Amino acid sequence: MGKAAKLPKHNRFCAIKAASWFFTSLAFVAVTAGLILLLVESIPVWRHSGLEFITGRNWFYRAREFGALPMIYGSLQVAVIAILIAAPIAVGAAIFGTEFLSGRLRIGLKIVIELLAGIPSVIYGLLGILLLRNWVYDSMESLDILSGDTLLTAGILLAVMILPTIMTLADDALQSVPRAQRMAARSLGLTATETAINISLRGAFPGLIAAVLLAMGRALGETIAVFLVVGRQDNQLPESLFSFQPLVESGQTLTSKLGGSETNIAYGEPLHWGAMLGLGILLMIMVTALTFAGLGLQNLARRKNET
Repeated sequence: MGKAAKLPKHNRFCAIKAASWFFTSLAFVAVTAGLILLLVESIPVWRHSGLEFITGRNWFYRAREFGALPMIYGSLQVAVIAILIAAPIAVGAAIFGTEFLSGRLRIGLKIVIELLAGIPSVIYGLLGILLLRNWVYDSMESLDILSGDTLLTAGILLAVMILPTIMTLADDALQSVPRAQRMAARSLGLTATETAINISLRGAFPGLIAAVLLAMGRALGETIAVFLVVGRQDNQLPESLFSFQPLVESGQTLTSKLGGSETNIAYGEPLHWGAMLGLGILLMIMVTALTFAGLGLQNLARRKNET
């Protein structure tokens, strides 16, 4: 037997705990260092534009004009479209699997849906180019759109990509509802459907919202698939946020801008480079806020079901 196996149980536990703390600290230092680097490198654009970097409507780097609002709008619209499509399907699948299927069938359903998460994002992007883009163009032809590269196309594609995330987290939230509550409801005469709606959904509601928020953070951070189908047209900020027309036009997101050729063009020019890294900071803030909100709701749901 190896030396590790001969160590006392207490010593092995301490070694595992020390290794866990070390790697957690290493990850924290790496993230903090990356954030500091982004902040330092983006100082020129904050000095040049101030808050207009966030609220500005125009992005013309040759004119040294940097406004990120159209890209923030594009990112949020794509993520919202994805959530509106994926959330009902994923939560419905989680409810069906948890409340109405036996153990093996539920696990089989979960595995099939989670297989979608294993497909590389570039494959999704290529499928979007081959299939989804043409379908969107043919379906919206009456609106006189120029191509199928639109915010709507990117949103539909992202909906497929985040489906496993929502379904898995929603399933975990529903599983955390104590079985005794379901049994008590059934003993009082409630049907399986009434129990699912009145007991399981109510008990898991914070966890379900957490699943949606975490999936939205995932959608905001997706780059390659969105880059291939969104059209990458700058300065596409509509006059009305409630208009449908901008959704069937080419747009730009924070990730598609950062993933494009302009990042290479900007390198070496302090102001332009600072603007690109400023976009990275905005994206990081948005994703971090959604992630912490989702994790907070998950913890709230866990404590609620434990009491």
